[in-house]
Amino acid sequence: MTAGPIDAVYTWVDGTWPGYDDLLRRHAQDRHDLNPNRYRDNLSTLKYSLRSLARYAPWIRRVFVVSARPQCPPWLATGAVRLVHHDEFMPAAALPTFSSFAIVSNLHRIEGLSPRFLYIEDDKLFGSPVSPDDVFDPTGRPRIYLKGRASVDPAQRANTRLSPWNRALAQSNYLLDARYGAKRRAFVHHAPLAVALESWRAMIEQWPDVFAQTSASRFRATGNIAPEYFYPHYLLEEGRGVLVSRMETLRQVAYHPLNNLLLQQRAGFFRLRWQRPRFLCMNDNFDHQPHPKAVALAQRALDAMFAVASPFERP
Repeated sequence: MTAGPIDAVYTWVDGTWPGYDDLLRRHAQDRHDLNPNRYRDNLSTLKYSLRSLARYAPWIRRVFVVSARPQCPPWLATGAVRLVHHDEFMPAAALPTFSSFAIVSNLHRIEGLSPRFLYIEDDKLFGSPVSPDDVFDPTGRPRIYLKGRASVDPAQRANTRLSPWNRALAQSNYLLDARYGAKRRAFVHHAPLAVALESWRAMIEQWPDVFAQTSASRFRATGNIAPEYFYPHYLLEEGRGVLVSRMETLRQVAYHPLNNLLLQQRAGFFRLRWQRPRFLCMNDNFDHQPHPKAVALAQRALDAMFAVASPFERP
């Protein structure tokens, strides 16, 4: 059993919040900055993720929900969580920010956070019982879940034909190669990111300039790194993390894209109910026009899988 308390930190945003779209468009530079998949909250996946956490990871000490001021999910019982706005832990010059890379780069600055915590995007959920040993080993080192195939070529780090996400992976690989030697690094799978604060701070101390640049970017930009990708590979290179076996990863981590293909949706939700992985991700792939039938199908599936309200919801 891992010693010490473990908190959970969620990031959440609602693109329909009054005034948010105007603010977004005022600062946006290109089509990637306006990608609706990154700001949409049409299924309230955070609510279902918290239901899954209450059911399958009740050992979590405290839940932090991070968002832009003054946003707060209308259903959230704010007395049961710690609601943290960006201006409470990020430099004022970096705000407003629309970049998850910038936000995640600063999570270690949140006051009162446990020395070991889970960073959970709001589209990541728990599908079956999870123990602290599934995310940290007995010495407190984070467990790393990787996909089998290789990530983006470092030479593509300035290729503007790639998405900002892929450019950030390429930049991350470039820096890792420069420090540890060139190799083909795998994608990080869709499990919660287990963070040990001492290792996180040590990582930032080794690359202060790139973290400062990433933190200062209002949107994902060329030259940024993806901290949720960079950190696990840093841990493995430094011997500060533990790689989970390929077979165990296949059993316990699942990815389900939420899209407008009804047959794919039905098959995907059937697979999740059959597999019951510990960790699952329901990523928004609806693009610009979510089909009402596909949204309704996903809503019914979420209601069926996570039917019991959690202590994090208002009565």
